[in-house]
Amino acid sequence: MNTSFERATVGEIVAADFRTARVFEEFGIDFCCGGRQSIAEACENAAIDQQTVECALRALPPVAEQADHDVTRWSPDRLIEHILTNHHAYIRATLPSIGRQLAKLVEVHGRSHPELTCIAASFDLVSRDLLQHMMKEERVLFPYIRELALTNRREFAHSPFGTVANPIRMMEREHRDAGDALRLIRELTNGYVPPADGCATYRVCLAQLAEFERDLHRHVHLENNVLFPKAVELERA
Repeated sequence: MNTSFERATVGEIVAADFRTARVFEEFGIDFCCGGRQSIAEACENAAIDQQTVECALRALPPVAEQADHDVTRWSPDRLIEHILTNHHAYIRATLPSIGRQLAKLVEVHGRSHPELTCIAASFDLVSRDLLQHMMKEERVLFPYIRELALTNRREFAHSPFGTVANPIRMMEREHRDAGDALRLIRELTNGYVPPADGCATYRVCLAQLAEFERDLHRHVHLENNVLFPKAVELERA
């Protein structure tokens, strides 16, 4: 990857090349809710050497420029459809499975691993909050953004909340809450590493939790750093 990082935010870097998400995750750098940080700010907050991170980013092999893979060039409608199909659907399909596995782990291993009770409670809270969060996006915010994209510039899309910035602020706050809850789960599981006495269900459950967090990072990134700024710009125009 051959680019300058001086002026780009972490979110802009990931939007331009999604492979960089893995690099930031390896260093524990928040590129979704913390996407508006510069590289320097992100490295300072994560207590990571900035030069090491930049070297890892530049080590990524160059790729041919393809507009189809550049999400910053996607229309709001395409972004929303991608989020619904790939992320909202994934969350709804995955929540029950992880919830059942955690309940089983608490029952079988809860006495020897009391942290499982806290993990299960945190995930249950995340589950309920995310389902309500997605419903608000699907019924209110996303339809309004689609209307903004289709409305003639000499007309105004009907807004039930004054300005699109108001629900966006609420969605971003809820994104941070979900991220904080999953960060706690990651800490309680030592980075999703199963204990020595962990059974097959234990290993599968932690692997699914790790994948769930990775998917949420990409999901939130697409909304916070790509879709929402487009919506604000459309309304301003």
